[in-house]
Amino acid sequence: MEFHEAKRFSAPDKQKVVLVDIDETICFYSEVRRYDLSQPNYDNIAKINKLFDEGWRVVYWTARGAVSGKDYTEHTRSQLDTWGCMYHELVTGTSSHPKPHFDLIIDDKAKRIEEL
Repeated sequence: MEFHEAKRFSAPDKQKVVLVDIDETICFYSEVRRYDLSQPNYDNIAKINKLFDEGWRVVYWTARGAVSGKDYTEHTRSQLDTWGCMYHELVTGTSSHPKPHFDLIIDDKAKRIEEL
């Protein structure tokens, strides 16, 4: 097998891609964690919109529906649009290539919203 040298990040001339979670990232819950009760955090949304303005490809990546099997795509899209989120793509837990449900993600490129 022949190997090539892999780059950690996109080449300078390529559009950078950011995958952004929704719940507990750009919206939060007072008590009951039910998607129709989510409250947007406009400061965090502004941080993501800034990346969009800087030329990043913004993909909102949520596991909504991954456990229940319910398709929350249109509800989520409506929320993002109502909240003023700028993005290129929305991937939910019921998309053709869904975000899986998980309890922990470990990644060398991860950032918390507070770090942006």
